Amino acid sequence: MSPTLELKEAVMVPGIGLTVPVRAAKAKLSALLELVAAGREITITSDGKPKAVLTPVAARQGRKVFSGTMDTLRQLPLQTEGPFAEEIIRADRDGRGW
Repeated sequence: MSPTLELKEAVMVPGIGLTVPVRAAKAKLSALLELVAAGREITITSDGKPKAVLTPVAARQGRKVFSGTMDTLRQLPLQTEGPFAEEIIRADRDGRGW
């Protein structure tokens, strides 16, 4: 049986594409994975709002390589005017009664 026949709950939404409610996604995960493996992108919804997108592994874009924070911090200008982070944190803690 084809995965599309098993997914009666799937709906095509303009601007989003193929959508499936989270309950149906839990019940039909194998069928969803077959569709994704075939190149489809599927949006999982909860309460009618998009929550996650299943995409084929080959379609994922590469992530930016983390180069470390020290290099980034060295490029930023020094803060010379307040409020400084220490003051903000202290005021927040004092306001909470810590």
